[in-house]
Amino acid sequence: MFKMLNWCGSLALFALSTAASCSGDPSATKPGTVPLPSGLPPGADRALFVGNSLTQANELPLIVEAVAAAGGRPLFVESITHAGVSLEDHWGLGTQDRISAGGWRWVVLQQGPSSLLESRVSLREWTRRFDTVIRQAGGITALYMVWPESSRRNAFPDVSLSYRLAAQDVVGILLPAGDAWLAAWQLDPSLSLYGPDGFHPSVTGSYLAALTIYGGLTGNSTLGLPGRLRLRSGTAVDIDPAVAPRLQAAAEKALGR
Repeated sequence: MFKMLNWCGSLALFALSTAASCSGDPSATKPGTVPLPSGLPPGADRALFVGNSLTQANELPLIVEAVAAAGGRPLFVESITHAGVSLEDHWGLGTQDRISAGGWRWVVLQQGPSSLLESRVSLREWTRRFDTVIRQAGGITALYMVWPESSRRNAFPDVSLSYRLAAQDVVGILLPAGDAWLAAWQLDPSLSLYGPDGFHPSVTGSYLAALTIYGGLTGNSTLGLPGRLRLRSGTAVDIDPAVAPRLQAAAEKALGR
């Protein structure tokens, strides 16, 4: 049931895994939990992120939180992430119990690229299972679409299709970050969205994903949002002011606006 995947395996094995994610550090199997801040205002919007190292990288949920604050639509986040896991693994770890506790307006689910048929089937099946729990707890399911490894850029359409189908299955919200990456490269092919390992995102890639998530969840425009942010953790995000507008335009395009 619990299929941890270490990056030390070959890319061929990686591509066939249903977990379809990695950590860069073979021993990095500890959860990367981010709790909600204390003293939330009554009725505050809350989102729970459930994923792996692609969600954990660069503190993505906290970037979403900071972007939302800057956009005038406060959104408070919590996350449960484990390196190299699938949604099936999350179920085996009991993540559904945290969802059942309730209080979430959105639960954002993320698996690996899921471009192959086996992993697409897994993504759709476990999205449906989680959606049942999410709806019973009064929340809305959202799918955080990611991207393939840099060596498999031809797989972008398959990644997109997998996440679109999973979102359609549960009438959930699609958060097409992978599509936003492609839109950004159409505007500026020089953008460095991948990190050094050619799979996990750079800070720029995570910022673009966060814009897409914020815009997709709230319906608010991402145009004009700041590229310089201070996260709740104290981390600073500093996107080149000349680059940020292109990323925002790419997010809007991916969201169909």
